[in-house]
Amino acid sequence: MPKILVIEDEEAVRENILDLLEAESFEIIAAANGRIGLQMAIAEIPDIILCDMMMPEIDGFGVLTTLRQDPLTATIPFIFLTAKSAKSDFRQGMNMGADDYITKPFTRGELLSAIMNRLEKHAALKKYLSPPNIINNLSPKMQLLEISLHRAIKQHNFQEFEVYYQPIVDIASGKIIAAESLLRWHSPELGMVTPGEFIPLAESTGLIVPMGKWVLKRVCEQIKIWRDAGINSLSITVNLSVIEFNQPDFIQKIIYFINANDLEPHYLELELTESMIMQDINSAIATMNKLQSLGVKIAIDDFGTGYSSLIYLKNLPINTLKIDRYFIHNVANDPQKSAITKALIQMADNLNLHVVAEGVETEAELAFLRQHHCSAIQGFLFSRPLPAAEFENFLLTNKCLSV
Repeated sequence: MPKILVIEDEEAVRENILDLLEAESFEIIAAANGRIGLQMAIAEIPDIILCDMMMPEIDGFGVLTTLRQDPLTATIPFIFLTAKSAKSDFRQGMNMGADDYITKPFTRGELLSAIMNRLEKHAALKKYLSPPNIINNLSPKMQLLEISLHRAIKQHNFQEFEVYYQPIVDIASGKIIAAESLLRWHSPELGMVTPGEFIPLAESTGLIVPMGKWVLKRVCEQIKIWRDAGINSLSITVNLSVIEFNQPDFIQKIIYFINANDLEPHYLELELTESMIMQDINSAIATMNKLQSLGVKIAIDDFGTGYSSLIYLKNLPINTLKIDRYFIHNVANDPQKSAITKALIQMADNLNLHVVAEGVETEAELAFLRQHHCSAIQGFLFSRPLPAAEFENFLLTNKCLSV
């Protein structure tokens, strides 16, 4: 896999990025400041560099300038990660030779999409500049990925895809009250392809639009199947990309799938990320109000990874707050995560919002969340994501969380 150098002076942010990238099987090296980052870039020659802009000693601009002056590192793709969103900062960074500029807070999908885009373009450039007899370093799997994704959607009409469901469990009763729908792809050429590989690619190529439409269609059909089978108290959540959310006909799609399956709208919950909403807060609120007027529920996913929306939270038309797995991991033993998680639960309770803690994996994490009155959990402690038939068996056998 490609080697990524992360240069970030804030330990919590750096560890969060490392956890995210390691989960996608990248080879990761990290530096706590610009000086160390430059040393590692020259010694390791990574495939891509992610660099914070504001750091002591040598800031991101200084790191980029030095890298571009050294022939060994001059062509390494370089992405700024920064909380500075002014256009002047963006222009300065791009004029100095940066390949991309991601403003914090950013989503998992946004970061992976930027990385994949830069790796693909860099690989294409190396192939173009290399003599014909030199084999470029891009793995066969990565070369096949985009071709296979196009074929799976355009020619095979989603036959290689399947929607899985991860249970969401009420802590007080132990009962399954909802599920998050998650897309899985089994490619004949590549085997199981992780969402971290194909979702960013789908977003960068625009394939996320037909993909998202297909998922919405399948989920609404599945809700109807379960409702007709007598399972009436279950809502299913669907993740949205920013591209889908901003499509002009997005609301019409939702109305069509609800009506086509004769659904009560509250069975469907749409998950938006914090950074999606903050890109254009007024437009996002307008769309969210239209959805809520239809009766569709709205959740904010990965909550806590940013900060901007805190001042807007009381004005957002949402039903559910989902606390990001980063804050839940080892929450019982980490004082910082503990304080943040307790504050988020209390804030959501004051706003009369349902709270779901994501990524719960241990009894200690569950005990902490129960003690502090979190509404519900989702994670491997109860169940991994399941194919529809296995999830249905959970429902029919009344599988519960021990209380």
